[in-house]
Amino acid sequence: MQEMISFLNNRDAYISRIMFNPLIPLHHLIPLKFKFLPESYVLKDKKEIKGLITIAPSKSPLKRLEIQRLFFDENCYEDAEELIQFAVSKYKASGAISFIVRVDDNLPDLLRLFVAKCGFSQISYERLWKIPVPEKIEFNRKEYREFRNSDSATVSSLYNESLLPHFRPLLSSDAREFKETIFKGLSYFSEYKFVIEDKKSKNISGYISIKTSDNENYILDIIQSSWVEIDINAVIGFGVSQIRKRQKNFNLFIKTKKYTQLGEKYEQLFMEHRFECVQNQIVLTNSSAKIIKDKVRSGRFTILNQFYDGSGVNVGI
Repeated sequence: MQEMISFLNNRDAYISRIMFNPLIPLHHLIPLKFKFLPESYVLKDKKEIKGLITIAPSKSPLKRLEIQRLFFDENCYEDAEELIQFAVSKYKASGAISFIVRVDDNLPDLLRLFVAKCGFSQISYERLWKIPVPEKIEFNRKEYREFRNSDSATVSSLYNESLLPHFRPLLSSDAREFKETIFKGLSYFSEYKFVIEDKKSKNISGYISIKTSDNENYILDIIQSSWVEIDINAVIGFGVSQIRKRQKNFNLFIKTKKYTQLGEKYEQLFMEHRFECVQNQIVLTNSSAKIIKDKVRSGRFTILNQFYDGSGVNVGI
């Protein structure tokens, strides 16, 4: 693998993220519902490595897995297809329901491979914006506090509410996906989590995640209720204050998600501020759930304990 990626500036970091923990060999042996670390597989032809794929579980791995990395020789899309098909079939046989992958929009051939050959559906996109680090932004410190595991159910509901309705079957979460686990320290990235809370009512109106894998580039992600107005500049100011406690020199990015109800609003705001969009990723899923884009009208309906068809004839249940 080191020979294959010798052209990368961060070769060692890439390798360490594939095999960053001595527990990996044992991790492959445990049932899917207990997995907590990414797992990688290589495609070999005799002694030659043709490619690699990394699958990462969510906190509820039976529900959704993520294709986190895919590496193969230039234009060898047959090898990429074999890796993808292998991973999907292997984990679905173990009980996984769906897969998600994010593909940069400047890789149209890879995008076509996932859709045309591997059964993935393009559903939306995410964008990453580089934010000029402000010197100082005023915010009310009393509105923010550290996330606690007891907040998980509330934050999960907040996230599900933030999704556009037709994306909820594919992307909804449960409380387990936000809870901190005892294996947090084994992750290859650091994450700091906070909530925005009204001190009087104790209602949580927002969730903030600050994530980094190199202590230099930090990604700010926000989940908020569409019913409560939140000052995004104050959130950015709070995020900057937290990062500065740990690192003086850094780059700050903020993520927008088209599949959320406020995604377009924030994109428009960032464009007005002339923030630079540094990454546009297409979100694809492979799942038994499908998006219904058009309203569906049915000629059947249920009244109390009876089931009728459109002609009004009682067909019984």
